[in-house]
Amino acid sequence: MTRPKNLPAWLSYIESLHPKSIAMGLARVQRVIAQLKLQPKFTVITVAGTNGKGSTCAMLAQIYQNAGFRVGSYSSPHLLHYNERVCVNGKTASDDALCQAFEAVEAARIQADETPLTYFEVGTLAAVWHFIQADVEAAILEIGLGGRLDAVNAFTPHCAIVTAVDLDHQEFLGDTREKIGLEKAGVYRQGVPAICGDDNPPQSLVNYAHQIAANLQLMHRDFSWQKTESGWNYCLKGQVVYHLPLPALQGCYQLNNAACAITAVEMLQNRLAVKEDAIAQAMLQVMVMGRFQVISHQPFIALDVAHNPHAAFALVQNIKSIKTPLGKTIAVFAMLADKDTQGVIDAVMPEIDVWYVASIDHVRGALATELVAKITQSSATAKLKSFDSVAEAYLQACEEASENDRIIVFGSFFTVASVLQCLNEAKTSSLGKT
Repeated sequence: MTRPKNLPAWLSYIESLHPKSIAMGLARVQRVIAQLKLQPKFTVITVAGTNGKGSTCAMLAQIYQNAGFRVGSYSSPHLLHYNERVCVNGKTASDDALCQAFEAVEAARIQADETPLTYFEVGTLAAVWHFIQADVEAAILEIGLGGRLDAVNAFTPHCAIVTAVDLDHQEFLGDTREKIGLEKAGVYRQGVPAICGDDNPPQSLVNYAHQIAANLQLMHRDFSWQKTESGWNYCLKGQVVYHLPLPALQGCYQLNNAACAITAVEMLQNRLAVKEDAIAQAMLQVMVMGRFQVISHQPFIALDVAHNPHAAFALVQNIKSIKTPLGKTIAVFAMLADKDTQGVIDAVMPEIDVWYVASIDHVRGALATELVAKITQSSATAKLKSFDSVAEAYLQACEEASENDRIIVFGSFFTVASVLQCLNEAKTSSLGKT
């Protein structure tokens, strides 16, 4: 066959390789890894969890970069460009580098009896191949879905983290926290640091870690954090190890994520030595697109990818912490139909004065009419406006909001991506007029 010539063509091609977008299991991935001889020599940290994975990965990458190491980071999904998924020292991989990686994976896949791989599986192998070519010293790999059967888990970690555990992707992972916790615990390995940042970890996760003799480190038992007047303390085995500034990422739950990241750093000091100043600087530097990302203050506008009830409750805490003059709180809201839309709506309902509800133009997207029905079910007196697209909802909210109002964009990565695209187009248009 003729190989794709550019990144968009490659992305379209790899999307067609498997009839399903999600196909759990490691056997196919492992066949291609063997053919590709993909054997990383660098330190690998894998990060799983229902929420908090992206922030934890970003903190780890920034800490190690500050400490002078060459760091690769792999995350998903992306918001605007695929390249966001694959970074070395904070710089996204170029189109050419990704095309070379896809070419290498495709050649190995063909040699391995044309093994069918999903979009995510090809992307994972391509990222690790790229990190090997880039000669990184450490790689932070975010689990895509679950843990045990995720493509990232085909690589043996030197440390594995599970952040928070809650209900999401139940059709693949199970319908209880115990079932989901067991799937996520599959990232743990015998004798390897196994960190869990959940305040109330599923017993299934704890039992599995003990069964395989992983070096389990639990939040509140083995490590913890204490907020102080001037920042926060990171504690290990009940002792204060570091006094640090509050993370630039807003929300107390980010201290759970930061504590997980720092515990990994502490567990790996013999492999990758890190000093306190590298950690302190990282707390102030780390920003992640779409994690309560503030883009304006008058009116206050924040973007958040919260798409399940657990994340929605965290979003509520951030909304409550906003110190602005009294005004309306406007929701620009759109979700995927296969998520717990009612749970998210119920979680944020007390904080929202007006809903600007939109459809998502995607096969999995919920229609605005469906979301409106659920909002009305939660509160018959809710004030609502309905739009065909997130962009229309956002632009209308901006036009109608006063400088004392708050606009919160949330519900999905697609929702946030649509607004970021709006902002980019406005910036481009503005530059074109100057």
